[in-house]
Amino acid sequence: MPVTAEMRLIPARDRNCPLRGAFNAGYWRPTTSRLLPACLLLALLSPAPAAAFDFTPLGESAWSQMTGDEEQLDSEPWVIPEGFRQRILSDERDLDLYHGSDWTDMQTLNETGPDAGRFLYRTHEVRRRNDRLRDARRGGAVSVVDLETGKTRLLATRPDWHAVDGILWTPWGTLLVTEEQKTAGRADPDWPHAVRGLVYEILLAPGDPSRASRVVARPLLGSMTHEGIEIDERGNLYVVDESRHGAIYRFVPDARDRLDKGRLEALRVTGGRRTGPAEWVPLHPDASSLDARKAASAAGATGYCRPEDIERIGNTLYVAVTCEESDGAVLSVQLGTDRPRVAWFVKPGENVARESALFSRTGLRHPDNLADGPGGRLWIAEDNVPGDIWVAEPDRDGDGDSDRVSLFASLRDIRAEPSGIYFGQEPLRLFVAIQHSATGNDKTVVIDRDPDRGQEK
Repeated sequence: MPVTAEMRLIPARDRNCPLRGAFNAGYWRPTTSRLLPACLLLALLSPAPAAAFDFTPLGESAWSQMTGDEEQLDSEPWVIPEGFRQRILSDERDLDLYHGSDWTDMQTLNETGPDAGRFLYRTHEVRRRNDRLRDARRGGAVSVVDLETGKTRLLATRPDWHAVDGILWTPWGTLLVTEEQKTAGRADPDWPHAVRGLVYEILLAPGDPSRASRVVARPLLGSMTHEGIEIDERGNLYVVDESRHGAIYRFVPDARDRLDKGRLEALRVTGGRRTGPAEWVPLHPDASSLDARKAASAAGATGYCRPEDIERIGNTLYVAVTCEESDGAVLSVQLGTDRPRVAWFVKPGENVARESALFSRTGLRHPDNLADGPGGRLWIAEDNVPGDIWVAEPDRDGDGDSDRVSLFASLRDIRAEPSGIYFGQEPLRLFVAIQHSATGNDKTVVIDRDPDRGQEK
C-alpha cells in the first residue's frame, strides 16, 4: 500500500499503539507483540492528527444554553461541534480533596518514558478560603489520573503550597509546578523570606510515575505570582508573573536537567514599546526575598496586564495576557534568536470578534490557558463566563497575526470557567478542566472525535 500524506506512522514516543488511552474513556491498549501489526495498520489508515481535529466552528457562545443543572453539567457541560464527543474523565466523585470546590486547574501527561501518555497530572488552584484537605492536612495539591485503570489519587501536597497552578513535564522525567501566590502567605520553611510564589520540582518514584518521591523548591526561577511554565529545546524555562504589570521571564540553566544553577532573565521590548524587537536582560533578585518582580522592574523589563499561561510551538512562545486593554490578547515571542520579536498574535477587534453585551455576545474575552494543538494551531481557553475555547491558525502569511481564529467549544456552566487545556497525542484528544462549577463538582473532561459520527470538514 503506498503511504500518502494522510497516513502516519506511530510516533517514536509511543511505540506500543496509537490506541492506548483511558480505561474510563472507552480506550484500550494492546499489550502483546502479536497485536502490533494490526496496530500499525490502524495507524497507517487513520487520518493525520491535524485533519482528525478539523471542525465546523460554532456560530455563537453558549449564552442561550447556560445552566446550573447538575445532571446536564455532569454529563454534557460543553457545547461542541458535530462529530465530536465529550466524557467526564475524573471528577470529585473519584477524588474529593477539599471541602467545597477542588479547583482542578492545569494538566499534563507523562510525555516521555516507557509508560508515556498513561498518567494525567493536575494541579489544584486552592487558596486559603478553601484549603483544608479532608484528611486534615493543609495546602495546595497535585493529583494524578491513571488513564489505563481510571483510578485517581493524590500525588503530592505541602502545608505551605498556595494556589498551585502551572504544571510541566520535563524531558528528564519530573514535574514542575508553580504557585500563583500574590503575597508572602504561608512560608516555605526552606525559603521563609520569599515574597510570593515559587516553582517546585516533583521527583517521581523510580518505575512508578504515579507516586512522588520528593518535592524540591527551585528558587532561582524567582518568587512571583507564577502561573504558566514552558521549556524550549535547549532546556531554557519560561515563566510569567500574573500581575497588572507582569513580565515574561527566561531561566537559562547551567545544565539542561539541573535547576539549582543558572541565570534568570526578563524580556524587554526596545524603545519602551509593547511589541517589536526585544532582548533578554539579566536579573539580579535579592538572595533573601527572591523578588523577581522587583528585579524585572529595575532592569526595565516590559510589563503586560496579567500574563497567565504560556505555550511554545516550534520557535514561537505564546503568552495569554488576560486583561490587556480590558479584553485581553495573546502575544507571540520569537525564540531561537538573540533578537526576539514580540507581536500581538490574537487580539479582539482585529483578527477575532470582541465580546460585547451591546454589539456581539460572542467573541474572545480574557484569554487564559493555552495548548499546542494538532497542525501547529494554538488553542485558547477563556477566563470568562461563558468560557469559550478558541483555535488560532498559524501565521502563514508572515504578518505576525493568526490567519484565522475560530470558536470550537463553549461552556454551559453558569459559574465555572475552563482551565488546563492540554492535548494528548495518541490517541488524539483534548483534556480540559472545569473549575468552581455551579454543581460543586469540579472535573476533567475529554473531548475527541466521535467514532460513530462522520468527520466534519
